Amino acid sequence: MPRPKILVTRRWPSAVEAVLSERFDVTFNTGDQPMSAEAIADALRSHNGVLPTVSDKLPASVFEGETRARILGNFGVGYNHIDIAAAKAKGIVVTNTPGVLTDCTADIAMLLLLTIARRGGEGERQVRGGEWKGWCPTHMIGTKVTGKTVGIIGFGRIGKAFAQRCHFGFGMDVVFYNRSVVDPAEAARYGARQLPTVEDVLAMSDFVSLHCPGGAENRHLMNAARLAAMKPGAYLINTARGDVVDETALIAALQGGVIRGAGLDVYEAEPHVPESLRGMENVVLLPHLGSATEETRNAMGMKVVDNITAFFEGREPPDRVA
Repeated sequence: MPRPKILVTRRWPSAVEAVLSERFDVTFNTGDQPMSAEAIADALRSHNGVLPTVSDKLPASVFEGETRARILGNFGVGYNHIDIAAAKAKGIVVTNTPGVLTDCTADIAMLLLLTIARRGGEGERQVRGGEWKGWCPTHMIGTKVTGKTVGIIGFGRIGKAFAQRCHFGFGMDVVFYNRSVVDPAEAARYGARQLPTVEDVLAMSDFVSLHCPGGAENRHLMNAARLAAMKPGAYLINTARGDVVDETALIAALQGGVIRGAGLDVYEAEPHVPESLRGMENVVLLPHLGSATEETRNAMGMKVVDNITAFFEGREPPDRVA
C-alpha cells in the first residue's frame, strides 16, 4: 500500500523531518520561503495532506475546485491563517499543536515585559553603538516591575503560565479577562482574579499582555478606544497574534503618549513591520520567537506527526480543531 503523500510548507527540525520521511511520501519546501496561495492550492490538489505553518495563508480561495488533501496538520497552536469553514466544507480535517509551546511563549511575554519596562533594548543599542558615556543617576530610567499590576487578556494555558511567572516570580498583582468564567479557585492557583470586561482590566493594569486567539471577533480587539482606556503610562505586550492589535491605532497611541511603550513578538502583516514601529525607542520588537526553542519546535513537529499518523491509520487525531 503506497504511503500517504505529504507536503511540508517550510523546513522543520531535522529530527522531525526524519520521522516524517520514514512514515510518509514527503515533499519538503527546500527553499524554506513562504509558499504562495496558488502553490498551496496546487498542493491541496496533488497531496493527501499538507502541513502548514503560521507563515502560510490558506483563505477560502485555496480550497476551490477538487482537493485530494484530507488533512491539514498545522505546525502551531493558532490557526486563524486557515479558513476553517472552507476546509471543513471540503471535508478536510485540521489539527494544531496545543500545550507544548505554553512555557516558551509565556517566557517570551515575560522577556518583553521586562525589556520594555527596564529599557533593555535601548540600553543594548546604546552600548553596541558606542554611545554609552558611563553610569550616572539619571541615565535610562525605567519602570519597576515588582509589585505592579499586570492585566491578561485571555486566560488559557499561556495566559495562566504568564500569570504564574508574574505573580510568583515578581510579586505582581494579576487581573484578567476571559470570555468564559474561570473558577475563582483555579484563578487563585496563579495568583490571579477575573474581571468582568476587557475595559476593567485595561483601567487597572500597568502592563497589559495579550494571550487570546487571533481572527474572528478578536481582530483589532486592541483598537484606538481600548488603547485609550489603558492606564496612563501603561505598556502593551503582544505574543498572541498580530491581528489582535490595530497597528495604526497602536502607533498613534505610542506617538501621542497615550501609552508608554509596547513589546511585540507578532505583527499584522508578518514579516512586514511598520517603519514607524521600527523607529520607536519605546517599542521592543522580536521576530515571532514565542515557540523558538529546540525542545518546543521538536515537540510541535512531533505533535503534527502524531496527528497525521492517527488520521491515516483511521484513528481520531488527538488535536483536531475542525
